[in-house]
Amino acid sequence: MTIKVKYFASLQESFGRAEESVELENDITTVAELWQRLTGKDSGLPDNVLTAINMEYVKADARIKDGDEVAFFPPVTGG
Repeated sequence: MTIKVKYFASLQESFGRAEESVELENDITTVAELWQRLTGKDSGLPDNVLTAINMEYVKADARIKDGDEVAFFPPVTGG
């Protein structure tokens, strides 16, 4: 399965890229599992990171499928 992943703001800086195409095995089916694969961390998706599939906000347990676009947004700050 192939999906497009987009990173925004500070996550773009952390990952060193704005987007990438990712080949996944069938055992990765949720946004949280994708995050773990991309980061290599077992701690899971941080609560303050927003996620979207095909431009619609979703929760970490949302299922991904072939051809989806998954976006990760860091916490918003302001003042």
